[in-house]
Amino acid sequence: MKATINGRVVAEAPESELVSIEGNWYFPPSSIADGALDDSATPYTCPWKGVAQYHDVAGQSDAAWSYPQPPSSAVTRVGKDFGGYVAFDRRYVEVS
Repeated sequence: MKATINGRVVAEAPESELVSIEGNWYFPPSSIADGALDDSATPYTCPWKGVAQYHDVAGQSDAAWSYPQPPSSAVTRVGKDFGGYVAFDRRYVEVS
């Protein structure tokens, strides 16, 4: 699968390496293109996934997010450690 913004591939990995959570595809850290993300200062904490890190993507503010250290209960719920995996806001980034 690929994540693209304005024709630029920002992440690419086989679907078998992604994690699907609440309708969003989370890409493994190794699949993110170098220089594609810049950390954002936007704060957010999910009640069950923990503290999020938002990312700017190719100049688009907060177009991606990750959970650097999800709690063990979230990992158990998802069935895989998704720490550091990155999901993209489909309003700005196409995932296909």
